[in-house]
Amino acid sequence: MADPLDAYSQIVSSVAAELLGKVALVRAGRGSGSAVVFTADGFLLTNAHVVGGSRAGTVAFADGSSGEFTVVGRDPLSDLAVIRAQVPTPEPARLGDSDELVVGQLVVAVGNPLGLTGSVTAGVVSGLGRSLPARSGSAVRLIEDVIQTDAALNPGNSGGALADARARVVGINTAVAGIGVGLAVPVNSTTRAIIAALIRDGRVRRAFLGLVTSPAPLPEQLRRRTGQAEALRVVEVVPGSPAERAGLRAGDVVLSAGRRPVGDAQSLQRLMFAEAIGRPLPITVYRNGALVDVIAEPVELSVQS
Repeated sequence: MADPLDAYSQIVSSVAAELLGKVALVRAGRGSGSAVVFTADGFLLTNAHVVGGSRAGTVAFADGSSGEFTVVGRDPLSDLAVIRAQVPTPEPARLGDSDELVVGQLVVAVGNPLGLTGSVTAGVVSGLGRSLPARSGSAVRLIEDVIQTDAALNPGNSGGALADARARVVGINTAVAGIGVGLAVPVNSTTRAIIAALIRDGRVRRAFLGLVTSPAPLPEQLRRRTGQAEALRVVEVVPGSPAERAGLRAGDVVLSAGRRPVGDAQSLQRLMFAEAIGRPLPITVYRNGALVDVIAEPVELSVQS
């Protein structure tokens, strides 16, 4: 007898079986959403906008268990938050690496849309490298490398898991951008640094440089000279910022920062964490046919209103 499940269904059902018990329904204040268990001692990952300004709330799991949680830390500029359940939790989900995703790859979303606990949808990665604006007080930042998927997402999916075919969580569902368009915060090395900071300090300290950039391909001659294909063109320099004081200008092409090549916005933002605050940051730019070296000293990003 032929197997009643085709390969696609087998993958989706196996991911669902692995993750359904590990994604909780979260209620905080007047809102609700989802959260993913990611440690054996009760830490869950969700969206900052799911918990909002709440310090505590309740979680409910597919096995019927429920209890209270406390907010360990939130970071509105990445739309991530870590909470800790005050009750025993299921085995943790495995975190993957969104940098390994390719467009067209199968992904499965697990969450609690519209309060419907333990819902599963599937689709593909529709796009990679999207940007999503995030705000905290007067500070605005683009969440880079956002995953776009056509897996059906609805209110309540926020904070839930976006998983690959091996049930590894590669994204945290964060927004519904339109009909058939869902977005997820990537799980990658930058995300892991944010999670670690939230657990350790309850917040994420960021460095501020004062550059607005966009990716730019390098001319062939410069590619051969530097060994890199892309860099960041400076679109705007914030007045009074460390970048302006260092002498950076609109039109400069940033090749490296901290002696590391930069080819996309994430590669620069990856450097802008607590360890960069108040420390000299060497930057090499291409300007008027020449390489120019400057030293900037990032300051702490203020997120106060």
